[in-house]
Amino acid sequence: GCLLGGKLHPFGRIERTEDCYSCSCNQNGVDCCSLFHTPTGYDKENCKVVFNKKTCDYDVVQKSDPSKECFVYSRV
Repeated sequence: GCLLGGKLHPFGRIERTEDCYSCSCNQNGVDCCSLFHTPTGYDKENCKVVFNKKTCDYDVVQKSDPSKECFVYSRV
């Protein structure tokens, strides 16, 4: 298996790690890809980025009222 984040995983695909990565575990080691996309295009003056571990994605919310989302026009 593969040791990842202090846990031993069997060979094969790891759908989602605790820190939101999808990984492939084989005899050569571990290869991982993020399950999230970082917002780059949004109103940086009035909005802030918050990582949501439940959805494995970033939420962009208003600084003045975090319960309201901001429009995001690009992610990487």
